[in-house]
Amino acid sequence: MSVAPAIADRIQSLLIASPLGMRLGLAVVSLEPDRVVLGLPFQPGNVTVGSMVHGGAIAALIDVAGMSAAISNAPAESQNRAATASLVVNYLGPANGVDIRAEAQVLKRGKSLVVSRITVRDIAGNLVADGTVTSKLG
Repeated sequence: MSVAPAIADRIQSLLIASPLGMRLGLAVVSLEPDRVVLGLPFQPGNVTVGSMVHGGAIAALIDVAGMSAAISNAPAESQNRAATASLVVNYLGPANGVDIRAEAQVLKRGKSLVVSRITVRDIAGNLVADGTVTSKLG
């Protein structure tokens, strides 16, 4: 099942092409209802020290992936206003000079709140972080 083009365009314009999304270099790798994979390419501007990807960049990736998954299968009228209500991040391993990807899966979709689980891995498949995002829609 695929996401309607209007929803894909909304995710692209609202989240990926936002000033932060553009600054980080976020890109949609795959998109389907209630599931999205986003990529964050390694960039020297996104590091803490040396070539270690900054935890804030990883948290932003998790946040955007969670919101993208929430919007991916939401009615059009609830997409007009969207905000992150809660963001939990667990850092589990380093992302040292590598591209990373976040896979977000909706766990629970309520009337206005959507809870998503996000797993972040480096290009070799090593676990970097996981998180939970609660999105408020509508």
